[in-house]
Amino acid sequence: MKVYGLTTCKRTRQALAWLKAQNVDFEFQNFKTEGISPGKLKGWDATSGYATFLNKKSLTWKRLPAEVRESIKNSENALALLVEEPAIIKRPVIEDENFLLFGFDEKVYREHFLHHQ
Repeated sequence: MKVYGLTTCKRTRQALAWLKAQNVDFEFQNFKTEGISPGKLKGWDATSGYATFLNKKSLTWKRLPAEVRESIKNSENALALLVEEPAIIKRPVIEDENFLLFGFDEKVYREHFLHHQ
């Protein structure tokens, strides 16, 4: 299982602490130091649609010039932006075989990790 996020992100820290407390093994990829590949984003887009993980509530999104925000009209534009600005990706991202979740939701985590072992 893999977790993607930023160590400075409150939600990512909550998720990592929860997973550790439940003794769930995971690998962590930090967007800040390791980035994210276009291929990975295309896979997430194919599974969930980029609108699911394009975080328009993030400070990074809000700080973008209006013309950049308005130019995001399709997955090609969105994914190119997310490769450049991975802090706009809704965090954390959990990939566990066919399970893909954006954000921290303890109820969903409990159902997936504790009831499917």
